[in-house]
Amino acid sequence: LMAYFNSADLTPAELEDLAFLRARRSSINEDVEEIRSELDEINSQLSTIDIPDEECNPNGRLMTIARKNFNMDPRKGMEYILDHGLVQNTAESVAEFLFRGEGLRKSAVGDYLGENESFNLDVLEKFCELHDFTDLILVQALRQFLWSFRLPGESQKIDRMVNAFAKRYCANNPGVFSSTDTCYILCFAIVMLNTSLHNRNVKNPLTLDGFISMYRGIDEGKDVPKELLESIYESIRTEPFQFPTDDGSDFYNTFFNPDREGWLLKQASSQLASSRTFLKSWKRRWFILAEKCLYYFEHTTAKEPRGIIPLENVRVRPIEEKGRPHCFEIYSDSTENNDVACRLRT
Repeated sequence: LMAYFNSADLTPAELEDLAFLRARRSSINEDVEEIRSELDEINSQLSTIDIPDEECNPNGRLMTIARKNFNMDPRKGMEYILDHGLVQNTAESVAEFLFRGEGLRKSAVGDYLGENESFNLDVLEKFCELHDFTDLILVQALRQFLWSFRLPGESQKIDRMVNAFAKRYCANNPGVFSSTDTCYILCFAIVMLNTSLHNRNVKNPLTLDGFISMYRGIDEGKDVPKELLESIYESIRTEPFQFPTDDGSDFYNTFFNPDREGWLLKQASSQLASSRTFLKSWKRRWFILAEKCLYYFEHTTAKEPRGIIPLENVRVRPIEEKGRPHCFEIYSDSTENNDVACRLRT
């Protein structure tokens, strides 16, 4: 119920209080409107912000683990990715994942593409198809291709990758060469020429005349145009190939520049084969904190970690453990994915 009154019945002091309250209410209303206006502006700004997929995707933490697994061991890492459904188990999907290369070492991409397994060969073919070499001269196309990954050191892997490139280049540029074999031979010629001209250990770099003479008759017994060989030689002489490196994102460089490192006791559990009983034990592990991840090793000289714990979207809480001070637990609030660590397969 609202009480009505006549202001004439109020005392001077009450009238003064009433005037103050009315002014105060007006001021509060203005503050409320200002806050509402600020909230509207903030909401408008938030609506334009793109939240990274990994922050809103429950698989984001798994993908972080998967990429690091792949960078350490491409074969096992890809098995992890496919087993967890992070990428569809098709050559097309895997090729697109490698082509995007988000968070992947280019040397790891090169190692995977060079494997002589039927699935890897299919992925390599689809990977090449993601490149468009139409109307590019051969040297330009090869530069583009070799920048999308780091060429592995094994000659057999290089052979398969150059062969796949030659097929794709000829498909994009029909009629440029009589056969893919001619393109394939020229690609190797370009790589070898780059080494000859720009490797300090080569005492007698290949001359233009020597280069032309070396590759006579490679086009099904005929010579390729001299102008083509001259343009290739000049291009490589003036601009050596720039092969991608993993200096900034190299997985192993992480371990040489950690934020923190030291020994910790980690609790592990194993299930008895004859029952559902889990035995808990504490294992001494060498931990490294770097790039928002904890890596743990069996010992300080181990080359590869036993596991990875991404520190994104997780919490830490102290726990009581008899006889063990300073214990803490890393856990996730997510109900969709409670795993916070990945133990690497050996």
